[in-house]
Amino acid sequence: MANKHYPAQFKADAVALYRSRPGTTIAQVADDLGVNRETLRSWVRADDRRRDGTGRPAAPVATAEAGSVEAENAELRRRVRELEEERDILRKAARYFGRGDALVTRFQFVADHQQRYGVKRLCQILGVARSSYYYWQAGAPARAARQAADTMLAAQIRTIHTADTTYGAPRITAELRDQGTPVNHKRVERVMRGIGLQGLRLRRRHRTTVPDPAAAKAADLIRRDFTAPAVNQRYVGDITYLPVGDRGFLYLATVIDLHSRRLAGWAIADHMRTELVTDALHAAQRTRGSLDGAIFHSDHGAQYTSKDFAAACKAAGVRQSMSKVGSSADNALAESFNATFKRETLQGRRAFTDEHDARLTSFRWLHRYNTVRRHSRLGQQSPITYERTTATSTTIPQAA
Repeated sequence: MANKHYPAQFKADAVALYRSRPGTTIAQVADDLGVNRETLRSWVRADDRRRDGTGRPAAPVATAEAGSVEAENAELRRRVRELEEERDILRKAARYFGRGDALVTRFQFVADHQQRYGVKRLCQILGVARSSYYYWQAGAPARAARQAADTMLAAQIRTIHTADTTYGAPRITAELRDQGTPVNHKRVERVMRGIGLQGLRLRRRHRTTVPDPAAAKAADLIRRDFTAPAVNQRYVGDITYLPVGDRGFLYLATVIDLHSRRLAGWAIADHMRTELVTDALHAAQRTRGSLDGAIFHSDHGAQYTSKDFAAACKAAGVRQSMSKVGSSADNALAESFNATFKRETLQGRRAFTDEHDARLTSFRWLHRYNTVRRHSRLGQQSPITYERTTATSTTIPQAA
């Protein structure tokens, strides 16, 4: 039987032999020396404890294969930590992605979390270039200045829109420019969208023109040319309804100058008899002093084709002109005026509260239309302002 008592030097030499032969197992060295394998293993462990100087048992002796597996496990653990961190980052970033511009929100997320994760790591996960992020970051002061300017502009826009809630971006832009604020209409549109403001939109039309097949017709002297070289030469007119309460209606007849778009005359009544349109014509005659030689264009409604209205036109020296039957485009300017009037007076309501409300609201708007409301066709000026700056006379020579 082998000797169970080994000198200290023998133990040290056996351990040194094992350590000098990398890749060799304890079993192989023990068999070569004729030593029990577990005995040699205990000597190696004791030597490890002495080398550590901690008094704790040394880690198990690893073979080359064990070392490779441990390294692989360490790499897997590192990758798991990276994936968990990436998941946490994306969860946080998801709250940013619903704020508008996707690229800008990514940059903002990097700016808000760079101290914890680092710019490089965040840009890799979010799929943005670091150079683009740094360029965006460098523009932060300019963006802050623009935001402050937009805030001030929004306050101005709110003031203008409160005074007239029918105004959209074009008229508000003109108003701002007149106040000394140079601004582009696209910027006004953008700011208005941001604060939830907009102009009014058109409502469904209601038929008011009822032709009289037996009535006399006049030739179309306008031919869809809704312009005039000077004031008091060419007019268009129409009738539109004003819904009142649950069932009632008032009616508005208009006379509009094609040069300045001025509402030269109008009349409101609870009927659509011929007196309604003759009253509007007489109102225009009082405004201009004389309508002698002017052309008045209308549709084929029974009021305009009546003998009484023809007589009123003849007495005022007005030449009648009529559109084709059923062709709203032939009197498009008057139709457009009516649509704008109802859109901006009703402002989304189905009807006026009562007759007093209808008359008072209409009067206020019609007066404002002539004196204050900006018209896109007139370079964003009101009709009367346009006449004062461009027209030289309120009378005309005889039309040929």
